[in-house]
Amino acid sequence: MAPAVTLAADTAKLSSANTGFLLICSALVMLMTPGLAFFYGGMVRVKSTLNMLMMSFISLGIVTLLWVLYGFSLAFGGDKGSLIGWSTDFVGFQGIGKTDLWPGYTVPVLVFAVFQLMFAIITPALISGALADRVKFGAWSLFIVLWATIVYFPVAHWVWGTGGWAYDLGVIDFAGGTAVHINAGAAALGVILVIGKRVGFRRDPMRPHSLPLVMLGAGLLWFGWFGFNAGSWLGNDDGVGPLMFVNTQVATAAAMLAWLAYEKIRHGAFTTLGAASGAVAGLVAITPSGGAVSPLGALAVGAIAGVLCAMAVGLKYRLGYDDSLDVVGVHMVGGVVGSLLVGLFASGTGQSDVRGLFYGGGLDQFWKQCAGVLGVLAYSFVVSALLALLLDRTVGLRVGEDEEISGIDRAEHAETAYDFSGAGGGVATTAASAPAPARQHENTARQHKKVDA
Repeated sequence: MAPAVTLAADTAKLSSANTGFLLICSALVMLMTPGLAFFYGGMVRVKSTLNMLMMSFISLGIVTLLWVLYGFSLAFGGDKGSLIGWSTDFVGFQGIGKTDLWPGYTVPVLVFAVFQLMFAIITPALISGALADRVKFGAWSLFIVLWATIVYFPVAHWVWGTGGWAYDLGVIDFAGGTAVHINAGAAALGVILVIGKRVGFRRDPMRPHSLPLVMLGAGLLWFGWFGFNAGSWLGNDDGVGPLMFVNTQVATAAAMLAWLAYEKIRHGAFTTLGAASGAVAGLVAITPSGGAVSPLGALAVGAIAGVLCAMAVGLKYRLGYDDSLDVVGVHMVGGVVGSLLVGLFASGTGQSDVRGLFYGGGLDQFWKQCAGVLGVLAYSFVVSALLALLLDRTVGLRVGEDEEISGIDRAEHAETAYDFSGAGGGVATTAASAPAPARQHENTARQHKKVDA
């Protein structure tokens, strides 16, 4: 993300081209949250589909209000001790004029604020994938309020706000490898260690109920990510935004192919879920690094992330933590990989003249990247776990076992994703024609065997 840089007042004028471009990018990033909902919604079992959709969708409402009331001020207001921001004019957007420019840029403050809002919305939504099937919707909504306030807004200031400690240190995070993906992935790990595993974890098959829905969500994420990444330079006057656009496509393609290759070697098949997950891993990894690397560097970043993230998703079975939809394996690991590789592949010809190890720059930038990664990861992990523990001990964070088994959609939303009551064949089943209980059990067992095969 291009941070605020104060320039003389007469050096910048409102650019209708950059302003229009950033508004379009804001809409693209907004679309990513429904895309994420579809991506996650297809990966869960039928009985949890609506809850998964709603856990992403509700963030659009909650975080928008928080951002306008005080979130933008905390993240991008005047620096307070390198840890948080605050500007009274940003509270409720009451002191922002419609033509006031973001300092040093050619876009209005309101446009910058709404673009940043879309990042704030999707970040807690990312966490929800790790908690599928077992969290109360009301408690989750309260978690979003607390987590955005205590974790996301301060971390965004550290990384992108003028005066933030990571910004002043020189940590490079073009569009959110630390502030978004490591932040969400570490938070997910902290929360799932508090709430525990799903009923039947490692025992019951928990396959995606709709891979077409997963692919639709992945496609929307890929599409929206161009706004997420290319828009983060806040303009197109120097070619950095177009470089990021190209690198986003290259890294995503490389990661998808690398994941599939690993999957074929390791498991003997090219899976649809692997293609979708690999693409997302590439998008995550190029997010912090895409403005600093060349297209060939982006290819390397994507390929490395695809393999490492594919390897990482299996750790939950070895280590025993139940990351339902691989948020830790894809977003946290992908964010770490992309952030650290800046220190190796930064070419010095993109967003700055910083060069990584492979371009003659030594390890100086690599250690800066390590500091940013470790700082955000540790803070988000610890505070998120404490927030989850607080909610679990007060309002209760997890649904009851019976509700989890029967389906969280009915328990929390009084609805189901698919209603087949009107799709019958019109032939009534009588007591005489119904199969005997023993025969029913035999048929069910045979069906399970076919599914497992």
